[in-house]
Amino acid sequence: MTLRMKLLVVPCAALSFAGGVALATSPTKPAPTTEPLPKHAVPVSKDGNLVLGLCDGETTLEVEGVKEGQKLTREQALRASAKLMSDWRQKNPDANWDDVPAPVLAQATPPNAKKSPSPAPQPHPGSRPAGNDVRQGGVGAQTGASAVPQQQKANVQTGHTYGAYSERDEQIWAESTQAFVKEGHRVFHDAEAVGGTVGVSCDMCHPDAANTHPETYPKYQVQLGRVALLRDMINWCIENPSRGKPLADGDPRMRAMEAYIYAQRKGTKLEYGKH
Repeated sequence: MTLRMKLLVVPCAALSFAGGVALATSPTKPAPTTEPLPKHAVPVSKDGNLVLGLCDGETTLEVEGVKEGQKLTREQALRASAKLMSDWRQKNPDANWDDVPAPVLAQATPPNAKKSPSPAPQPHPGSRPAGNDVRQGGVGAQTGASAVPQQQKANVQTGHTYGAYSERDEQIWAESTQAFVKEGHRVFHDAEAVGGTVGVSCDMCHPDAANTHPETYPKYQVQLGRVALLRDMINWCIENPSRGKPLADGDPRMRAMEAYIYAQRKGTKLEYGKH
């Protein structure tokens, strides 16, 4: 390498290094942070008993015979949550409330799997579609878009999906969606699954996801002091009545529970912001 080339290489290397340092140290826009949710501060029992809080952030109950730090059995937790809910109903007799059967001692049965449609008959390999299509059994430009559903035996969900899909596609999607909802049902009914430390699970105050009203989110929640999404309220319940740790937005348990709660309200009119 000649002296002239060396003189060129050194500055270029220096500039490259400087550029790398600049990129590594340049001020970047801080990631948006979310303020932590407030907590429901329950009173302390003079006898050291466990004190439970309700989702409303106000109603509490001292569980006699169970000390702080101990975990309730499902039967004890059901009795305690039923008493909490009864106290809340007495304080709010005119509340818009779904009257549903109380949760049972045994874990509730997961929702039945949706009966899947039969697989669509496949095109005969030797058949030839109408028009000038050169691919046997296929669909080409000459057949026209209107012929696609008929030729593929598709169930086109106009307005919801793009293109034409076969019944086999629909079957796969229905089964995978149902599996997702069933996982949400499992988590919703299991205090351990949400990381609860006192034995209280979501279904104890919301049997079959009743009175969760996912169709009303986003809306202002007094307990949180701000506009909340459904997942914010799920985390509120996990942190307070269940005394667990909040779940990240992408946590599979959070995603599954959202799916389950929405599935339970299928057909309900969307009215965000409603109380």
